[in-house]
Amino acid sequence: MAVERTAVNPVTWSVEMGFNQGELVSGHTRTLYCSGQTAMSADGKPKHDGDMEKQLALSLDNLEAVLGEAGMSLSNLVRLNVYTTDVDLLFQHYGVLASRLGASGVAPATTMLGVTRLAIPGQMVELEGTAVQ
Repeated sequence: MAVERTAVNPVTWSVEMGFNQGELVSGHTRTLYCSGQTAMSADGKPKHDGDMEKQLALSLDNLEAVLGEAGMSLSNLVRLNVYTTDVDLLFQHYGVLASRLGASGVAPATTMLGVTRLAIPGQMVELEGTAVQ
């Protein structure tokens, strides 16, 4: 059985921002819960101190790497949690995330939270996802 995804949007403003209020998923056989991904190099070193745009792009690259290792891609993402130390600054660079999700044809249910800090000092954004196949 193929995975079927149905957008659940009792209101439509979120669709314009690139995410659905909910995603009803059926027919999937595998679910991947991804730990939060930040702007870390492959050897565990923080990258791009003070640069939200580059941190967001690398965090997304790292999320894609986890998905890829499981035989999935951004197109399998049904849930995305975004944690940031600066919501206003993140919104200035949100197009980095929105364009890559859009190119993958997904608008996962998304939550964005402003936090005091992340686990690694200097990190400004963390992406945590759930994917199905």
